[in-house]
Amino acid sequence: MSESLNLNYTITNEDFTRAGEASGDVKSKLKMMGVPPEVVRKVSIAMYEGEINMVIHAGGGTIDVIITTDDITMILKDNGPGIADIDLAMQAGYSTASENVRALGFGAGMGLPNMKKYSDEMTIDTQLGIGTTVTMKVYFKPRTDAQPSA
Repeated sequence: MSESLNLNYTITNEDFTRAGEASGDVKSKLKMMGVPPEVVRKVSIAMYEGEINMVIHAGGGTIDVIITTDDITMILKDNGPGIADIDLAMQAGYSTASENVRALGFGAGMGLPNMKKYSDEMTIDTQLGIGTTVTMKVYFKPRTDAQPSA
């Protein structure tokens, strides 16, 4: 692939019937492109977790996926409330999901930890009352010069 492939998705607030469609579409496209299964798996899990977080916590938003010959970048942007304490939000099991969301089987507090676990790089830019942008990268080959996720 000599150029990048750009995909764009709109995520709707609290639309649990369509939650996961964007990550499923990316997974299908990556498989059709012959991307290695371990890369497809990492991208699918990281993006799904982010997509669900946007549905539950952020009032929806947009996801841009950029696929190059070296990596896949996912940029998840919302206009939600922001994340008050990123360190706390990164702890496995911590969740601000409502009881209604938990009753649907979501909101277990594994979204951000899994996003970090399944991406090679992840950054979170958040402002209270304005929104959050999470950028994740998954590389096709292990990198020896990669910086640790922040």
